[in-house]
Amino acid sequence: MTDRPIEPVSIDVREVLKGVGDDLMQQSVTLHSYLVTRPTGRAVRMAIETQLPGAGHLSLSVIDFSEVMLIDFSCADEVVAKLLQQYLADEPPDAFFIFRGVHEAQWDQILTVLDRQSLAAVVERDAGVFELVGVSSEDESRVWGQLEERGVVDSEEIKTLFDAREDRQALSSLFSRGLAFRNPSSGSVHALSRLVRHLL
Repeated sequence: MTDRPIEPVSIDVREVLKGVGDDLMQQSVTLHSYLVTRPTGRAVRMAIETQLPGAGHLSLSVIDFSEVMLIDFSCADEVVAKLLQQYLADEPPDAFFIFRGVHEAQWDQILTVLDRQSLAAVVERDAGVFELVGVSSEDESRVWGQLEERGVVDSEEIKTLFDAREDRQALSSLFSRGLAFRNPSSGSVHALSRLVRHLL
């Protein structure tokens, strides 16, 4: 299937950091790769939010950390956890996120804030390789893995592929947690990764 119900946007965190850095600390460009201090994280999150459409408009944002050298726990909390929490408040969510380019120096910080807030996220660490990280049940992880492998499941296949009650409950949970997308028009179910393949 080739339908793409959401047109994703890529948001480079380093570029956002450049935009807010001068206002916050008058830092040189060389320090714009370091995402530290809660005020900086809050300013970056708010700047990201200005690039998202308003409530009721579906969006998928690829938050790109590739050029960020360092992130501390407070910034991970602001830019990852609080961003997710804010947009997951809607049921069903209308904003979806993938975190791209997460590398070793950021890994513990991001995992820690996800665990503390009982959140999960779709992360691309290596090009084209997506992971479900954070807090998820065994059923959620298994169903997410099946969907990730398939990419897209059309509405007629859903009942046969996810025939067990626990599978359907897990799939519903993935929708409500913003970890999978259901096309409101066709009813097909999409792995978030499939929706951003053309951005690789």
